[in-house]
This record gives sequence, C-alpha cells and structure tokens, in this order.
Amino acid sequence: MAFTVPLPRVALEDGSAQWYESELDWATAAGPPVQLVTGLRFDVLELPADAGAAVLRRIGPTGPVALRGTRMGLLVAAGSADELPGLLDWLEWGGIALGLTAVGAGGRMTAPAPPRWPRAAAQGAAVWLRPPEPGREVEPTLPALAPFGHGADSGGSGGDAPDLVRLVDAAATECHRARLLRRNTLRTNAQPLAFS
Repeated sequence: MAFTVPLPRVALEDGSAQWYESELDWATAAGPPVQLVTGLRFDVLELPADAGAAVLRRIGPTGPVALRGTRMGLLVAAGSADELPGLLDWLEWGGIALGLTAVGAGGRMTAPAPPRWPRAAAQGAAVWLRPPEPGREVEPTLPALAPFGHGADSGGSGGDAPDLVRLVDAAATECHRARLLRRNTLRTNAQPLAFS
C-alpha cells in the first residue's frame, strides 16, 4: 500500500485583515500573510533590529513600531519614504551602506498579529513592539517633516513624535554604529590573539 503525503496546509485567514480595515481603517492586501499597504496612511522606515532598539531608547515616542526577524519598522508619515534619500544626503549619510530603507507608495509591509490577540506568534513572524491604538488616528503620532521654522514641539509633526529629520539622523547614526559593532565583533572573534 502506497502512502500519500498530504499537501502543505495553507494558513487560514485569521481575521487580522478585517481588524486592520475596521478598527484602524488601514488598507490591506490578501495574504497569507496579510500585508498592510503603505503610502496611504503611513510609510515605513526599516532598519536592523539592533539599531532600531537603540533608536527607540534614544528618541522616545515614535508612533507604532513593528519587528519582523532581524528588521524593525517604524511607521512614519505618508510621503516620508520619498524624502529619505534627500535627507540622508543632507545629513551627510548619503553613499554609506547603512541598511536603512523606507517603504512608501505602492509598497507593503507584513501585518503583525493585532495587539492582544490570543494567537501565538510563530518564530520570525511580525509583531508589534509599539502597537497602533484602535479608535485613534495614527497620523498625528507619526514622525513627519516639520515646516520650516517649526520644531516638533510647536506642531511640526503633531503629537509627541519627533520630526522626521531628527528620527532619520538618529536612525542613520545607530545603523552605522551597529554595523561597526557587528564588524568589530566578527573580526575580534575570528582573529587569534597575538602576543609579542
């Protein structure tokens, strides 16, 4: 008698797309996994998780933050992805491989499980570190470019979020620092000790 191997299971829709659409009014794309459409309500600033953790300690409130594997995503105001290359050049980080990217109009990010859902997150699945709050507009909490002559505290980006320039500068600095630390750790661990 021949044994047959069943086809792989397809992840069932868990209702998270409906939660994002009804509770937050965010556009989604079919999965699995469910994807959040960027460029409409927010863009995503992506960076290595170790650098992102340092940014969160350094900056404070930034709006919603997601983690997926070794990458962290900070939600920023829609249109910010288009500003990233110019900001990096202006801040004199242009041309340096930082691992700092942005996803904007026409892009997607993997939707983390909605906050406080009973479903356990699989290893490597996206999770919220700072979740969005249902019933509250997310836009006032997102870092954005402050109008010329206005700081973040005078209504530049609204809420308590830092302005986009400050966030990008901190993110670029921490990405560079983390990259150097990773390189030095690899070099130190790979090189035998030398004694004179």
